[in-house]
Amino acid sequence: MQSDTRLGIAFWALKLGLGGSAFLAGADKFTNLLVNWEKYLAPEARHQLPVSRKNFMRAVGIIEMLVGAGILTNQTRLASYAASAWLAAIAGDLVLNEQYDIAVRDINMAIGALALAQLSAVREQTLEEEELVDERLEEAA
Repeated sequence: MQSDTRLGIAFWALKLGLGGSAFLAGADKFTNLLVNWEKYLAPEARHQLPVSRKNFMRAVGIIEMLVGAGILTNQTRLASYAASAWLAAIAGDLVLNEQYDIAVRDINMAIGALALAQLSAVREQTLEEEELVDERLEEAA
């Protein structure tokens, strides 16, 4: 039972931390209160954009808010896999932009999102098994 509690604490810490930060970072793409997000676009990426950097970052913000909301809802596993891939891609852009320290942070967040996806899978399986046991106990009674 103690390991279930520890897994639950890890699950909820990652779910709230990653989901909340993804949503808030996405929302900030519209206001730039935390940072001017356009500065993180690699020059190689800037030249390839069919839209302005500001509009591109707003589209990024929408995606991040959707991923964050997904993590915070019952779509945690799927959204966490998406967040992991998304953060790895952002880290790649940051490496191109020579922002290595921030790229390392995003790789670590991508690993955390992957861990959350795996914890979600275990949690879903455990909940399904508990439901089966409850159903069988009710049938036997």
